[in-house]
Amino acid sequence: MSSLRLDLTSKIYPEPDSVFSVNDHFDHLPDSLLLLIFNKIGDVKALGRCCVVSRRFHCLVPQVENVVVRVDCVISDDESSSSSSSSGKSRGPFFNIFRFVFGGIVKPLQALGQFLGQTRASSSLASSSSTSSLAVGTQEDGEIDQSGVTHHSPTQVLKNFNEIRCLRIELPSGELGIDDGVLLKWRADFGSTLDNCVILGASSVIQPGSIKSSTQDNGIDGGLCIGIGGAGDDNGSIPESFYTNGGLKLRVVWTISSLIAASARHYLLQPIIADHKTLDSLVLTDADGQGVLCMNKDQLEELRVKPLSASTASKRTLVPALNMRLWYATHLELPNGLILKGATLVAIRPSEPSATKKDVSDCSWASTAFEEPYRTAAKMLVKRRTYCLEMNSF
Repeated sequence: MSSLRLDLTSKIYPEPDSVFSVNDHFDHLPDSLLLLIFNKIGDVKALGRCCVVSRRFHCLVPQVENVVVRVDCVISDDESSSSSSSSGKSRGPFFNIFRFVFGGIVKPLQALGQFLGQTRASSSLASSSSTSSLAVGTQEDGEIDQSGVTHHSPTQVLKNFNEIRCLRIELPSGELGIDDGVLLKWRADFGSTLDNCVILGASSVIQPGSIKSSTQDNGIDGGLCIGIGGAGDDNGSIPESFYTNGGLKLRVVWTISSLIAASARHYLLQPIIADHKTLDSLVLTDADGQGVLCMNKDQLEELRVKPLSASTASKRTLVPALNMRLWYATHLELPNGLILKGATLVAIRPSEPSATKKDVSDCSWASTAFEEPYRTAAKMLVKRRTYCLEMNSF
């Protein structure tokens, strides 16, 4: 009788030498491919963790071209000042961004609110008058808050990156306090000063399929919506009541506060732009999607060659004299069913643009400033009647 024998040892169990051998497949990847992977990662904290994996990674990460910095911590001035005095270390210019932004916005808007009258937009902003600082949490030496967590300013975090071309910095929230249901978005492009700014606002937003109106507009714009059924039945004209019931005052607050927020952000970017000569694109946004500041390669170079003019009242870039074009709709229904009550679009450019800039009267760029569905809203608004305004430098 023949017997059947299975040799399991040679089939299943590896040789002793292969048990302890380590085959790191990353060692076979070229540097160019690893850099491509790191550029896809982008997040500065994740890249920081990659640095400690190996010496090779530690040498490659500083060469990453696309970097995203998510500012994830808000520290009150009381906490940060006590930790600063104990550590004896100077703060990076971005560490005090909330102090600069709120200090630049709250005081002018409180005065503006007294002049224009009481509005909920200004009162909610004034309630945020406590100053704070922003920081990125890391595991290295830096400022330590009361909970023992270490923080760095974005300027400190980026100092070891040598080849950044595209930089995106995201704040944890927008600077402007607005009521629930109110829409306020802005986008600004800067060189050494403001190139253009687009602001989209609505006193209330009704989501598709919503039965209960969210307007209850605190008396603002509510009267404008009565009897207005469509976007085109008023021929794009602004009703007389808009000037008397607080509608215009509210839009002025939106415009000035957005411009101050944008100019404060721009002012704080100076050291980062100076330190990183390779930058081609810089975006400073927030997690709420409220405001976006953009700078392309030419604008970045312009700032390096021509220093910005700072406001004497606060730490922000001086806003030049402006020409503004305004479009308004009491009721704007978008194709997806979203309804904007008191929809307003404001396109802003300096009164005296340089010879290299486009004509201030050309506002085609305003309709493409936002992502959908608000891009569609902007395109619908610019087809309506245009109102021209001017604003002095501030």
